[in-house]
Amino acid sequence: MEIINKSDSKLLEEYEEFAKNSVYGNFMQSLKWPKVKDNWGWDAVISRDAEGKIAGTCLVIIKKIPIFGCTFLYAPHGPVCDWSDKKVMADIFEGVKVLAKKYKAYQFMMDPPFEEKERELSKIITDMGFTHIDDAPELSTIQARNNYMLRNIAGKTPDEVMAAFKPDWRNRIRKAGRKGVYCKVCGTEALDDFYPLMEATGIRDGFSIRGKEYFVKFINGLGPEHCHLFMCYVEEDGKEIPLSGAVTTQYAGKTCYVYGASANHHRNLYPNYLMQWTMINWAIEGGNYIYDFQGIPFYKDETNPNYGVYKFKKGFNGEVVTYAGEYFYIFKPFMKKIVDFCEKIVMKRHERQRLKLVANRNTQMQ
Repeated sequence: MEIINKSDSKLLEEYEEFAKNSVYGNFMQSLKWPKVKDNWGWDAVISRDAEGKIAGTCLVIIKKIPIFGCTFLYAPHGPVCDWSDKKVMADIFEGVKVLAKKYKAYQFMMDPPFEEKERELSKIITDMGFTHIDDAPELSTIQARNNYMLRNIAGKTPDEVMAAFKPDWRNRIRKAGRKGVYCKVCGTEALDDFYPLMEATGIRDGFSIRGKEYFVKFINGLGPEHCHLFMCYVEEDGKEIPLSGAVTTQYAGKTCYVYGASANHHRNLYPNYLMQWTMINWAIEGGNYIYDFQGIPFYKDETNPNYGVYKFKKGFNGEVVTYAGEYFYIFKPFMKKIVDFCEKIVMKRHERQRLKLVANRNTQMQ
């Protein structure tokens, strides 16, 4: 086990090469991710095999807890290693313990993206002393547990991938183009078009959104190799009208649709269908084996307002993937109780704000 030397450029490059080429990798385990989460600190652990080659890595982002002088450590979708390799997992955890002492952590959390049904992997982690909530409720975890994915697309042509879509979805993709909708890759200069769509989507669907500056950090932090802003437009009266947009990543063989937004108008032009198809093509062109539509909260409940998200994604004929979720290791139990109590107060405040947003949305729709 070793703690990364942030001043060793060759080591940083070696780390990143391993993480982005591993089937266990995820963009939130990239060393570029701290540029996005720049309000957190970060550190990282490396595990090597007998030959000195990297066998596992773990990026840990560090949240300072005001007043209490402690921190919360989090490895988002980490570590990057064969999760069935007990030796590597234990070695990485030894490094995490070093970080916990260094940063006075009261708790460490990780959520490696293996499926809930892989019980043997979960047991390896809980045998190390971690706690885990089986079948955690929707929206109670930082990362969505229920996701929708197109898997095994590597080596397929666009026609082969599209042939699996539902007929109406194929038709709407084609209709969007015939109706004059076009989708293009943009940079942060298009956030002036994207962000109003995000605001409209937040009001329409009743959720809080991040500030515009966050999307600047997201796109610039991951860089054009790993992150694109896709925008759909239509021309009217010589003007380019933004219809929908998405912030999407490509890393470790996976293309992930992370943030999406659309206008309340021109929905009959089907821009969201063309946008998804354009992003799926990016995944195919990149030789990726997964296109991840990401979260489908409450997908089993047809009466829930969020069910429409699942219904839309389902038309691309992928599959539901349910992750095991979060694993916690508590270093300071008493401090955890105090921090959890304070966080509940903050969460209640946020929930009141969310309900107020929904009420305002309903008022605007009347």
